[in-house]
Amino acid sequence: MKNIVGKIAIIGLGYVGLPLAVGFSKKYDVIGFDLDLKRIEELKNNFDKTNEVSRSSLASLNNIVFTNNQEELVDAKQFIITVPTPIDKNNKPDLSFLIGASKTVSKYIKVGSHIVFESTVFPGATEEICLPILEKGTKLRFNEDFFIGYSPERINPGDKKHQLENIVKVTSGSNELSAMFIDDMYSSIISAGTFKAPSIKVAEAAKVIENTQRDLNIALINELSLIFKKLGIDTKDVLDAAKTKWNFLDFKPGLVGGHCIGVDPYYLTHKSKQLGYEPKIILAGRELNNAMSENVAEEFLNHIAKKGSKNKKLRILLLGLTFKENCPDTRNSKVFDLIKALQAKSCYVEVYDPWLNEDCYDSFTLIQELDLNVKYDGIMIAVGHMQFINLGIKHIKSMLNENGVIYDLKSVFEKHESDLRL
Repeated sequence: MKNIVGKIAIIGLGYVGLPLAVGFSKKYDVIGFDLDLKRIEELKNNFDKTNEVSRSSLASLNNIVFTNNQEELVDAKQFIITVPTPIDKNNKPDLSFLIGASKTVSKYIKVGSHIVFESTVFPGATEEICLPILEKGTKLRFNEDFFIGYSPERINPGDKKHQLENIVKVTSGSNELSAMFIDDMYSSIISAGTFKAPSIKVAEAAKVIENTQRDLNIALINELSLIFKKLGIDTKDVLDAAKTKWNFLDFKPGLVGGHCIGVDPYYLTHKSKQLGYEPKIILAGRELNNAMSENVAEEFLNHIAKKGSKNKKLRILLLGLTFKENCPDTRNSKVFDLIKALQAKSCYVEVYDPWLNEDCYDSFTLIQELDLNVKYDGIMIAVGHMQFINLGIKHIKSMLNENGVIYDLKSVFEKHESDLRL
């Protein structure tokens, strides 16, 4: 299999690309390519800022070369593209990274090459947008000399239980032979097995609905939490009771951010609108989830006012900035929206996140350590990092002013230990 596959180039070495490059390097020769020179230098020094791959694992690699020099791609036969596919300020797909990567790869396609896309796209994008770019950049014939495929990424940042090797991998190819080749290639490193989708478009659609479904389920629970607050009952209490039924889905309320859940639904709705169907439920869920930061900020400040804070400019501490617990990933974190909402009400906002090492942000202060001598009018546990749980609620409360408020957004402590929770 190794001789047939040849050298594999992974294009993009972020949260998805790096674990994939490491995984394939255990059986194949791999070129890890990324435009970011700093990222390449860090990896060459056995440091992964995403914390997805340990220093010892990087140091033990033998069959991989990290580079930002695209000319080194001349040695690759197979290509896997794992670049970001974000949305723009209008919530429309931004495919600029994908288009750029396709142009780069097109220069190095060989007879027998398979170009596999893992980046989240709307159904049809691989064949409608990426393929024409590949064909323009090569003289080789599609589905005769070279082939394409799609295998949606399922990496869950910060999750040490669900890793690349033990997550079932969906695969697809541009014809039956390429689909079999791509499936065999991934099967050789994925112990959990693979699922060969009947077409590229089906594989693309499977990816976007995975996160769309999750987004809508969380939106439902968020809306229920708003209703339960008006009823004067605790959302977690209700969910604990409801989930005793065998078929109740255990979703929790919260801020919906990250590179997938808050983004992928817009890829599906974009394509839907192009086809003449105006989505209703999906966009309603997105609107509700996007509004949660504002709702949380308003509830937080109202409760501080009720407790009788006399400070005109409230000093607020947010614990956590990343989009989820126990990882350094801040992409599309809704804590940023929460900060803006608090600042719009003239609050002075400080943020502490032990998973980050940035010196500062333009609009707020990212403190490097907690100072017990500083007192806050309100403290919100915005992200459920283990460090905050280990810190303990008593320690956190000791940083409050006399009429200060604790908002346990993630419900990491018992109900009676905080003033508010979602």
